[in-house]
Amino acid sequence: MSTGTPRTLAVERVKFFCEHRGEVNSSALSPNVQTLLTASEDGCVYGWETHSGRLLWRRGGHTGPVKFCRFSPDGRLFASTSCDCTVRLWDVAEAKCLQVLKGHQRSVETVSFSPDSKWLASGGWDKQVMLWEVQSGQMLCHLAGHQDSIQSSDFAPNSESLATGSWDSTIRIWDLRVGAPATVHKELEGHRGNISCLCYSASGLLASGSWDKTIHIWKPSTASLLVQLKGHISWVKSIAFSTDEQQLASVGYSGMVKVWDCNTGECVETLKGVLDVPHTCTFTPDGRLLVSGAADG
Repeated sequence: MSTGTPRTLAVERVKFFCEHRGEVNSSALSPNVQTLLTASEDGCVYGWETHSGRLLWRRGGHTGPVKFCRFSPDGRLFASTSCDCTVRLWDVAEAKCLQVLKGHQRSVETVSFSPDSKWLASGGWDKQVMLWEVQSGQMLCHLAGHQDSIQSSDFAPNSESLATGSWDSTIRIWDLRVGAPATVHKELEGHRGNISCLCYSASGLLASGSWDKTIHIWKPSTASLLVQLKGHISWVKSIAFSTDEQQLASVGYSGMVKVWDCNTGECVETLKGVLDVPHTCTFTPDGRLLVSGAADG
């Protein structure tokens, strides 16, 4: 990690997205930060205009609560997962379902796109990680090894490996290189609770948030823990690196938003009571923090 000076952040406005028909389980921001997705207990995915808070569309199709949603890095697709054991792939431009991916035996809790948007990884209560080809919807392989449900995942920036986090309190790094079997080649231990969120930085550092209220920043190539961040009073729901890797943003289930200095491990900002239950956080390319959340009605 570099040693530059982290920039100061400011809160400008808060918007609430309040037309849901059920509790909100997850949210995601488009790469251009123009659209917010929310995944609802009512079985629908909602699309919102970020700037105005206007509801753009509401889409059904899942036969159970929608647990998670995520945009592809190229901004053309988004994926949703559900208790109905499926993953749905959607076209962003028309909010139209393109593929229904079947194979999981229990609720699907997480989904991630590879940086080139060609692969998709999903994981859930069946303790399985499944790797899919986005264009065809074909399942390429399934990865077994976790001892409990899988709740978080993220691809490395070079797409050669995938990190998954489980209720077994471990993180597994899977080798996805062409010509090699998809096997676990690193296991990161140290958390004392469910691994609720994972996030790679552009240079390949890995951050993990947990129900144990801590965040760890790892160097996956050596399986070494670089720094541990402590200060949340509830489990960590989402994390994001700034583009220069100087800072890491995190949101806790209590509604607390924190910004950390990645070099020292110190908390440099704490925003309390800004949102009810924030579901995601991200830094815009200019380094300004944007936090999004959703009301449950």
